[in-house]
Amino acid sequence: MEFRNLGGMKVSAISYGNWLTHGSQVEEDAALACVHRALDEGISTFDTADVYANTKAESVLGKALSGQRREGLEIFTKVFWPTGPGAHNDHGLSRKHIMESIDGSLRRLGTDYVDLYQAHRYDHETPLEETMEAFADVVRAGKALYIGVSEWRADELRAGHALARELRIPFVSNQPQYNMLWRVIEEEVVPASQELGIQQIVWSPIAQGALTGKYKPGEQPPQGSRATDDKGGSDMISRWMKDDVLERVQRLRPVADEVGLSLAQLAVAWVLQNPNVSSAIIGASRPEQVSENVKAAGVTIEPALMERIDEVVGDIAYRDASFNASPARRDF
Repeated sequence: MEFRNLGGMKVSAISYGNWLTHGSQVEEDAALACVHRALDEGISTFDTADVYANTKAESVLGKALSGQRREGLEIFTKVFWPTGPGAHNDHGLSRKHIMESIDGSLRRLGTDYVDLYQAHRYDHETPLEETMEAFADVVRAGKALYIGVSEWRADELRAGHALARELRIPFVSNQPQYNMLWRVIEEEVVPASQELGIQQIVWSPIAQGALTGKYKPGEQPPQGSRATDDKGGSDMISRWMKDDVLERVQRLRPVADEVGLSLAQLAVAWVLQNPNVSSAIIGASRPEQVSENVKAAGVTIEPALMERIDEVVGDIAYRDASFNASPARRDF
């Protein structure tokens, strides 16, 4: 396993996330097996959120990591989306919600602190000063070591980082969607992050499975795949279930072969070529998927092959910064 810097902390270049799986799509025994395989493969960084499966994902991860040496793990979670019954104060980045949410997350995860506590989206209904002051108090109480965000725009990152500096707390990360097909962070978010010393922890490096090559143009999705899942998986991957996209993915096979990787491994390795990326989050429903994807760690893709990937993907990739998450969009 390769390890990279996130602030002053080291994280595994491949991290394990349980967004669409634990507590919902995958039975608990399978979820535990996937986490244990991740540990066996050298993954030390685990990402979750209180909203995943309405808090159940945190509980499953806490159970899976029970008994592990805490100092050898980096545990990340997030706050913003509605949890519990979804009442009027059960969402957002108010002081009330942050303070109540961190305690719930720690209880479910079975730990005294998280290594990274992240604002799951930007909250336009709460003053940013209130949010950052609450995060500062969480850090000073020893309940989180670092602060990060997810899907914030460049101007939001700059404003949050300025307040974090005033409050003397370590704001170290942004967690955006990023893959060969979804590159909206490249134009503005990555340059701003490099300027501020913020790193990316990216989710969906294989585009919810579209970059694995198992979906073929003109063919029905394989049974049991995410595209056939009725618990949310099919909705997430629907953007990529188009013949022109799937045809381009198949054209990437010769590139993957040249590097000695599967298409999924190539997709994960591709995001890790970006020097602003500290870690790529993978998910899994079977332990074998974890073992396959970790092979992307430490791989170098030569510039000529990166150019070939760009040529193959072409204009089907989303690159416009305006597609970055906004408060009006609730589909992330």
